[in-house]
Amino acid sequence: MNSFGIVFRVTIFGESHGPAIGVIIDGCPPGIAVKTDDFIPDLKRRQSGSRGTTRRQEPDLPEILSGVFDGVTTGAPVALITKNSDKISSDYDEFKNIPRPGHADFVSNVKHSGFSDMRGSGHFSGRITWGLVAAGVLAKKINGSTDINAKLISAGGSADIEKAINDAIASNDTIGGIIECRIKKPSLAIGEPFFYSFESAVSHMIFSIPAIKGIEFGRGFAAAAMKGSEHNDPFINNNGKTATNNAGGINGGITNGNEIIFRIVVKPTSSTGVDQTTLNFKTSEMTTLRVKGRHDTCIALRMPVIVEAATAIAMADLILIDRGIHGER
Repeated sequence: MNSFGIVFRVTIFGESHGPAIGVIIDGCPPGIAVKTDDFIPDLKRRQSGSRGTTRRQEPDLPEILSGVFDGVTTGAPVALITKNSDKISSDYDEFKNIPRPGHADFVSNVKHSGFSDMRGSGHFSGRITWGLVAAGVLAKKINGSTDINAKLISAGGSADIEKAINDAIASNDTIGGIIECRIKKPSLAIGEPFFYSFESAVSHMIFSIPAIKGIEFGRGFAAAAMKGSEHNDPFINNNGKTATNNAGGINGGITNGNEIIFRIVVKPTSSTGVDQTTLNFKTSEMTTLRVKGRHDTCIALRMPVIVEAATAIAMADLILIDRGIHGER
């Protein structure tokens, strides 16, 4: 559905071209200092504006509706919204009859019996990740000194990201990318195997971000070609520090205190400027689709802060679950 979390529960709502989008965070502990300005730095990182991103410009300013009084959280659900203002809905009129290949147009229309809001991709738009980033700001406060840092390490199959973006723009096409996330000073021993292990909780959140197609932790798929003696991480002190980190900071679904490392795959934006031959569902004939509208050449450019937020949300929930089971460590 549209909610994630057991204790720290995040619910997103809104449509890309609706009046507003937002998020409700239930289970946020009371007494956390928070003000509107706290959300601005991460929300700005998610915004478009750099080369290769959409020309749609939204202020993205947050409005706190509940759950905060006198600058601290009250323990009640925290609700935040931002208004949508830069909308050109007519660009999406034809997608009900000619769904974009690779996009959610077709499946969302079937899923919701033809009532989906197609404007700006509606509830399936990457714009909805505004709420994840906002919730991530609060989650990071719960995570304390843990440092979560994600960055784009390749785009279009190349480590030369700028050249890849320029080439894609020149060809009027789109490209994907790989994002690496590193978590320094993570909480030790969080994760609840089997069904809410650290990897499964983080993966659940990561796959809730539009356009994500894969994830690997530590050496990931490369581990399949290694021997156990090569992949194992020997301990070198009583705090659990290891000589190597092939496991990416996780053993048995539980964080081991070492740096957590994972990488994700972001697919190319479905709304490409290249003509595509696809089906017109109204006429049942093949037709040429020329996608109009303002879309990202590489949506992965705006993904790192969203990945950080999603990770922080999963970690905050695991921390609060751990405190409930084991108490303060």
